[in-house]
Amino acid sequence: MCGRYATTADPATLAVELDALDETDHSAPVEADYNVAPTTEVLTVVERHDRENPDSDPSKRIRRMRWGLVPSWTKELGKGPVLFNARADSLAEKPAFRTAFKFKRCLVPMDGWYEWQTEATGGKKAAKIPYYMHPDDGSRLFMAGVWSAWRDPRVENASPVLSCSIVTVDSLGHLEQVHDRMPLALPRDRWEAWLDPDNTVDSALLEPVPDLFERIDVDRVRPLVNSVKNNGHELIEPDVDRAGEQISLL
Repeated sequence: MCGRYATTADPATLAVELDALDETDHSAPVEADYNVAPTTEVLTVVERHDRENPDSDPSKRIRRMRWGLVPSWTKELGKGPVLFNARADSLAEKPAFRTAFKFKRCLVPMDGWYEWQTEATGGKKAAKIPYYMHPDDGSRLFMAGVWSAWRDPRVENASPVLSCSIVTVDSLGHLEQVHDRMPLALPRDRWEAWLDPDNTVDSALLEPVPDLFERIDVDRVRPLVNSVKNNGHELIEPDVDRAGEQISLL
């Protein structure tokens, strides 16, 4: 599962790195976000045909989307569950995701993600202990996602609201000790097949690559991240005061 993550990506840099078109609002501020929560506008990578020339080859585009997919039949934005995760094993069957899985797939760039464990405190309420998962070399992850374009049925010629979900799979190796689910990171050699809007994907793309996840470090971090009001680089810094307990987890 993935319910909170950190990202320092900015659309201009991504556009250069991926040879993509930057379709984000350039008037919006671009800042690192170390506590991305569902319903936040997040950066995504899609591959689409040009509207003016639909027979042209598709090209990569950087877009902002609401994190939490809004199915096309939704009557009112904000009503119903926030679909921020989509299980890989049910993408093709779940009504909320199956059309997006066929035609609208994306990548969600991030530096790392958070998971929580509960810890008895001796009191009435257990403590939520956060952990931060990230590549050991500081590289950026690109998670598999699906997206949709929703239009308010109550508004004539309503502008589309773009939204997305992050695909999750069963955790591998040492990550199982933190949580039984994890977001599906895709290596670069799988990007084209995943993003291609003209073809369905082979189920093999939904299988995690063990070598990629073996390079994920797990750091116990301070409870600052527990509140979405907090932000800043300090959220991803290891909780050095609890280092011994962190090592015992792994």
